[in-house]
Amino acid sequence: MAETTSEERRPDFGYLDRTIALLRRIETEQQENIQRAASLMADAIEQDRLIHVYGGGGHTTLVMGEMFFRAGGLANINPIMETGLSVFNQALKYLELERCVNYGRSIVKYFRLQPDDVLIIFHNIGINAATIDAAMEAKEQGVKLIAVSSSHWQNEMPPDHFIRHPNGKNLFDLADVAIDDYNEVGDCVVSVPGFDTPIAPNSNIIDFYIAHRLEIETVRQCVARGIEPPVWRSANAPGGDEFNQKYVESYSPRVKML
Repeated sequence: MAETTSEERRPDFGYLDRTIALLRRIETEQQENIQRAASLMADAIEQDRLIHVYGGGGHTTLVMGEMFFRAGGLANINPIMETGLSVFNQALKYLELERCVNYGRSIVKYFRLQPDDVLIIFHNIGINAATIDAAMEAKEQGVKLIAVSSSHWQNEMPPDHFIRHPNGKNLFDLADVAIDDYNEVGDCVVSVPGFDTPIAPNSNIIDFYIAHRLEIETVRQCVARGIEPPVWRSANAPGGDEFNQKYVESYSPRVKML
């Protein structure tokens, strides 16, 4: 009978330790990239520009919701929200759409990004059509692109894999700043003995953390520059609606989802 490891004896099979270890790795190895990305975001605030956020399909679209109209979050966030790519569409339908060439391009084009605008694209895999086309459209418009994705997926997936964009590009190939979330191919990080399908993805925990680290660093840099960053207060706390009204008036004409 095989000996059970200490990791296997834990109820979570190491999920907590692996997730924390990955967060610490990002904090150590991606610190410079987070600072560079936040500098672009602080520039956008200083220039009274929006910070656009896009998820390349499926669960990566949830990060837009985490960054948008969130207590403690930046008020100038513009989510490039497309229900067709999100988990609020039928699952098999969004799976097809995120592989559809030119769909991502048409979404970004609709939002009319301007030269020197900042766009953050989240997509762990970073090779699918809806991600690559969105990035290419943005770059052609002169937009500064921050990419949050995984080098593992981009480097380890076969060059001829059917989910790749036909041009074979990786998201990091197009980015001005690339932040690696180190998501493993297949996403899941736990294997339960006696069951051969991996479980327990942690990509959204990691990407939510990166999103909030970008916010923290952006606010820090704004304060260092003597700029007041636009930050929402909780609308449900006393005085929240009154405090937020100035941001509603400022951004509702420009942010389509407000």
